[in-house]
Amino acid sequence: MKRFWKLLFSAVAGGAAVVLIAAALIVVDGLNDDVGHSDVAVVLGSKVNPDSSPSLRLAARLSKARDLHRDGLVTAIIVSGGTGKEGVPEGSAMKQWLVDQGVPEAVILVDDAGVDTMATARNAAAIMRANDFDSAIVVTQYFHISRTRLAFSKNGHPDVGSAHPDYFEMRDLYSIAREIPGYASYLLK
Repeated sequence: MKRFWKLLFSAVAGGAAVVLIAAALIVVDGLNDDVGHSDVAVVLGSKVNPDSSPSLRLAARLSKARDLHRDGLVTAIIVSGGTGKEGVPEGSAMKQWLVDQGVPEAVILVDDAGVDTMATARNAAAIMRANDFDSAIVVTQYFHISRTRLAFSKNGHPDVGSAHPDYFEMRDLYSIAREIPGYASYLLK
């Protein structure tokens, strides 16, 4: 019986170590932005309020994309998201926020069918082909960068850059843990 408990403890400790290492890799990858001159920034959606204003998290992402455009690092911005329970198409609301912030409407491309990360990558890849864009920077929370880059790789863009907003909240701890199985599932797709 003692041997059983020892094996069980070893298995649990080993599993915990794997989870902690995976979480650390995801965080380190996401916090190390890979920003260079690119054709387009792709902003992944998040909650939009019923009045069409972006949540604080989404506004931080949009601010990062606005800054990339303002600094001349990207020539266009793709905004991608679905329609949440609030009933507001995220991509359209994101575009309006960027226009209100002084980004020219003509450089913003909308994907209101980006219902998840893989759909955003697939749709953005199609928009990039249609506009002869070769390079992209994905803009999302730091814990979401690794899976987003993997999704873009699986959709024909293995070398996308990345940028994360300086926005952190307590729920990031849950989100980091959620990204581990999320990343694993994308590896298998």
